[in-house]
Amino acid sequence: MKHFKVAIIGGGPGGYVTALRLKQYKIETVLFEKERLGGVCLNWGCIPTKTLVKTAELFTEIQEAHEFGINLDNPKIDFSQIYKRKDDVVEKLVGGIEFMFKKLDLPLINSLVTKITKKDDIFYITSEAQEVTADFVILATGSKPTELPFMKFDHKKILSSKDILQLKELPKSLAVVGGGVIGCEFASIFQQLGSDVTIIEFLPRLLAGEDEEISKRIGMAFKRNKMKLILNKGVKSYEETDTGVKLTLTDDKSIEADQVLVSIGRSSRCEIEFQNIDLERNKGSIIVDEFMRTGVENLYAIGDLNGKQMLAHTASKQGLLVAELIKSELEENPHDIEPIIYENVPRCTFTNPEVASVGLTEEQAKDRFGEILVGKFPYTASGKAMGMGNTFGFAKTIADAKSQKIVGMHIIGLQASELIAEGGILIGKGATIHDVDKIVFAHPTLSEIVMESIEDTISLSVHKI
Repeated sequence: MKHFKVAIIGGGPGGYVTALRLKQYKIETVLFEKERLGGVCLNWGCIPTKTLVKTAELFTEIQEAHEFGINLDNPKIDFSQIYKRKDDVVEKLVGGIEFMFKKLDLPLINSLVTKITKKDDIFYITSEAQEVTADFVILATGSKPTELPFMKFDHKKILSSKDILQLKELPKSLAVVGGGVIGCEFASIFQQLGSDVTIIEFLPRLLAGEDEEISKRIGMAFKRNKMKLILNKGVKSYEETDTGVKLTLTDDKSIEADQVLVSIGRSSRCEIEFQNIDLERNKGSIIVDEFMRTGVENLYAIGDLNGKQMLAHTASKQGLLVAELIKSELEENPHDIEPIIYENVPRCTFTNPEVASVGLTEEQAKDRFGEILVGKFPYTASGKAMGMGNTFGFAKTIADAKSQKIVGMHIIGLQASELIAEGGILIGKGATIHDVDKIVFAHPTLSEIVMESIEDTISLSVHKI
């Protein structure tokens, strides 16, 4: 039975990144992954969906090309080719990570872990293929789509976020149950590709975790794009029809669609049998402290499994933090390691238009600081956005009035997911609105929208009327 310093269970963006970092630290590590490296993110989530987002964006731009003096008659969708390209991108990225593991001679066991036992401070990890031992174990088993109890996934008409990435043809009509990040992204993609899309959201607004002003604006954009929104209502029951699915809502009204995407969230997943290991859980998630430590010594849980923040980049950051902790402990050279501040982690929704945020919402900032400063700048006043032919949206910056520190940034519009990095850096470094005076933003760029929103917190935005 081979012994390792660290065993990682799960090869998603938390697990495989941690394994690579531990390899850089020259700490002997083995990674277990029952499928292919990359987890949900690379295989069934972030990467394939963003590949489809690009296709949807491009198709929309082609349809509007006449406004730029380019005449393209009757553009058509080749759905099978769209999905083939998505699969090709996934294969290239996943294959690249697998190549890295081989080149670095990093042990990878493609097998399902069924049991972990702890004896005399040693972990015994049993998989369907083999058993190994380790001094440290990092659980990174991820999450799965949550089902409605009365409407289980049948993978044909009632779809999960994974199922919808395996479609053979574009549905004429699609009902999306759930107006969170995943639901809104898929709704936006399929609406742009030509499906008749309806979103059903139990709460009064889409993207309910975002700043309220941003949330309302994405609803406006979706309606402008001819998407139907049903808010403040849920699904009570359903029945299959000859052509698709009929959904009965909580107000007893009904809608019909060819297929239904259920996107009401994700649930932490860990189906391992633990012996001599007592883990504290909360609704399936494993409870950890600020350094991802479970109540069992040398056992960590990262990523979606701990439920702290179900984002791929958060999982990677948590894993890197754990790798640093293990390195510190093995070298007997303890040093200060700062925990992750989750409200300072950027959040991106790849819809049309994009939504991105970091830090506190306006409501949260008021609750915490009382008096705040709020600055906004519209895309309509940006020369770069005007030249690109897309001026919908704005950037919003929030600062604490007393310290004048920037505490929140929210963007809806073109390339919001890229622009939000500026907010992440400023907030992460504790910058004030006056620190931006030392920074020169290139012209003409979309980044000037961020600059002017910061300047507007003290009414000094030059180009805002």
